[in-house]
Amino acid sequence: MWRGPVLEKKKGLVNAAKWKVFAIHAKLIALAAQSGWDPNMNPHLHEAIEKAKASNVPNENIERAIKKWTWEDKTGVQLMEVNYEWYGPGWVAIIVSTITDNKNRTASDVRHIFSKFGGNMWEPGSVSFIFSKMWVIYVDLSKYDKEKIEELVLETEATDMLEEANYLKIITEMTDLKKTKDFLESKNIELESAKIDYIYSTAANVTDFEQALKLTKMLDSFEESDDTEAVHCNAIIDEELQTKVYDFIEKNTFKF
Repeated sequence: MWRGPVLEKKKGLVNAAKWKVFAIHAKLIALAAQSGWDPNMNPHLHEAIEKAKASNVPNENIERAIKKWTWEDKTGVQLMEVNYEWYGPGWVAIIVSTITDNKNRTASDVRHIFSKFGGNMWEPGSVSFIFSKMWVIYVDLSKYDKEKIEELVLETEATDMLEEANYLKIITEMTDLKKTKDFLESKNIELESAKIDYIYSTAANVTDFEQALKLTKMLDSFEESDDTEAVHCNAIIDEELQTKVYDFIEKNTFKF
């Protein structure tokens, strides 16, 4: 869930609750399995399984998600993937990716959250053009020498890397994940996780306290929603301002 450097640091994206990560991947697998439960015959299911493994989802969870779509145990409901594009407070570009069994319910929930915190819905493509779909690999820098890791990354197919919250984020094109992972693992580098993210090309700097407060609560509300797969935004908030926002939230009952 891309929230910009400061927001990621404060909320600890990499250490997000495991249940949420596992639940998201179970939905992604179930969604792909609707068109065939054999990963050898269904490339979309194969990709979903690889994503789950990259995020350290246990094999038993993966097998359980697939089993729901076999003739033996087809208990799953029909799922669909829907993205919503909005501009939030401070003209921050936001994409909310959802997986749902009820499009009307999810659309209503998304609109409610955006309206509550001052968002403006736009046509498909009016927000997403700011983002590029990329793989992001996380390495815990507390386990390694930073300069050594950076030197190794330069030998891979990675397009960029940056440090956030004591993790090195290694960004690769969609087709280069396996080569990059295999190279780093061959050098005995343990990868914490890997996920697909939307990397923005243009940032929105939020400097107003009220806008930062609304944006923070908006993103938190989406992350708490069961239908949300991921939230992507291009917000940059100064660390001092973000700290003030979280302090305010902790000390006050937040209402709009």
